[in-house]
Amino acid sequence: MKTILDLSKDELSDIVKPSFRSKQIYHWIYQKYVDSFDDMKNIPKEIKEELSQNFVINPFEIVKIEVSSDGSKKYLFRCKDGYTVESVLLPMKKEQVDEDGKITSETKYSICVSSQVGCKIGCAFCLTAKGGFKRDLTSGEIVAQVLQIKKDNSIPQNRRVNIVYMGMGEPLDNMTNLVKAIEIFKDPDGLEIGARRQTISTSGLSSQIEKLGKMDLGVLLAISLHAVDDELREKLMPINKAYNIQSVINAVKNFPIDSRKRVMFEYLVMKGLNDDLKSAKKLVKLLHGIKAKVNLIYFNPYPNSPFKRPDEKDMINFKEYLNTHGIICTIRQSKGLDISAACGQLKEKTENDLA
Repeated sequence: MKTILDLSKDELSDIVKPSFRSKQIYHWIYQKYVDSFDDMKNIPKEIKEELSQNFVINPFEIVKIEVSSDGSKKYLFRCKDGYTVESVLLPMKKEQVDEDGKITSETKYSICVSSQVGCKIGCAFCLTAKGGFKRDLTSGEIVAQVLQIKKDNSIPQNRRVNIVYMGMGEPLDNMTNLVKAIEIFKDPDGLEIGARRQTISTSGLSSQIEKLGKMDLGVLLAISLHAVDDELREKLMPINKAYNIQSVINAVKNFPIDSRKRVMFEYLVMKGLNDDLKSAKKLVKLLHGIKAKVNLIYFNPYPNSPFKRPDEKDMINFKEYLNTHGIICTIRQSKGLDISAACGQLKEKTENDLA
């Protein structure tokens, strides 16, 4: 049975008459967080019965939650067909309280969501790739991750969160459902999460980046680069054979970005592989002419991985070189190191425990 989260408000209004009922139903789902049509108090009984016969609200079961000492939470969700996907809640800025005990700034969150069960890209450093590709998530299954995490953590509807499409799967390999999820998130009668709060992290499908750019949805873009030459990038990311670095750079240069924003380049740093100043120099040259920001990421080790976490001093040297040569560069604060931090790790660990 399909989830009603797959439907935009306009699609729902084509099913439910009169059409104003779709707005009411959206309020119950996305603002009141109900899990049952029976709980929709102002919806006529016959409409609720019809919806119950054709849809479920929540397409997921929470299999496991791991909570880190830094406040981040990793969720493992089970789909109706038995497949599992991961999502992560990241507290980015803590609640601020003044001397009188009044809250001056609420906790700010980012939620990393999956777009596929498994992944086709096959990156050498990614645990998700080990399980292969199973299927795309529907738009409703993408939306459900944010909805369930907000509900589970009692985050009110009017408290905005940032969404990052960088969990399991390649978002641009599931373009149709991704774009629909973006629009559902934006709906003012739903979660009302604007495009500027949504970031698509892609391994660099340049043709899809071009298509996304032409849609001009207002979303932010993050490129998983991880290497500065095609030889290394092909070893790390086989997708580079089809979409080499230059094709990705060309697509990014044509992507519409808000004048106040930058294109993020994610650079996963692995000890002895891409953590030297020679690589930093090549990166500066590569990004010339792009309004870019580089985010250095410590590799999160997992059992039997051939890659190692870089030294802090090398990360700092890399960052300082970029900063002094005109590129904004930050080091992502590692979160969840005391839990299953690497993407796909909680899924694999849980499945091994059940085997």
